[in-house]
Amino acid sequence: MQAKSSPSKQSLGRTFTEVARRAQIVDAAIEVIADQGYPNASFAKIAKQAGLSSTGMISYHFQGKGDLIREVVARIMRTSAEYVVAKLDTEDGHRGRLRGFFAANLALIDEYPKHMRALSNIAANAGTDDPHLFGLVEQLDSVSAAQVERLREGQRDGAFREFDPVVMLMAIRGSVDAAIARAAADPAFDTTACAQELADIFDRATRKDA
Repeated sequence: MQAKSSPSKQSLGRTFTEVARRAQIVDAAIEVIADQGYPNASFAKIAKQAGLSSTGMISYHFQGKGDLIREVVARIMRTSAEYVVAKLDTEDGHRGRLRGFFAANLALIDEYPKHMRALSNIAANAGTDDPHLFGLVEQLDSVSAAQVERLREGQRDGAFREFDPVVMLMAIRGSVDAAIARAAADPAFDTTACAQELADIFDRATRKDA
């Protein structure tokens, strides 16, 4: 995952207190969505989780639920990208980075379990025409395009065999998404073992000498 964002003129004009309050509300929204589900994430529940006396404070900082959910998505994507990129920066070569991709993404589940559950719940429960989901779709499309290009680079450099990078990425992302769903449903799920198994599977699936 990788998402880029730049501060808007509006955000640059916010005071430190306003920025901190917005972050507090976003944190609370992530908690509520992860624990109670996106459809049940009302302003009343989020305000209670954030320790606010009323929902008016949320309405002051966000122009409706869609605005808040867009910021939730941006926060989760940004946090995920920073975590995964930091892990992958320690890996060498295309095959090493591919294997590291699984370790990093599944470690992310352990490090930020509620972030991942919240993101999955938003994706599963928001309609395809729901403006709350637009930020997620846009960012995931951008991330996918970058990941497809990395697979192509690996092919050009001779590290990977010939295959359709789009189809391969679908399989890779589908496996990671399934692992996230399994981890949310099964507290005993071994993410480390799963990452190793997936890394072995896709290393064999992509290597040129397979």
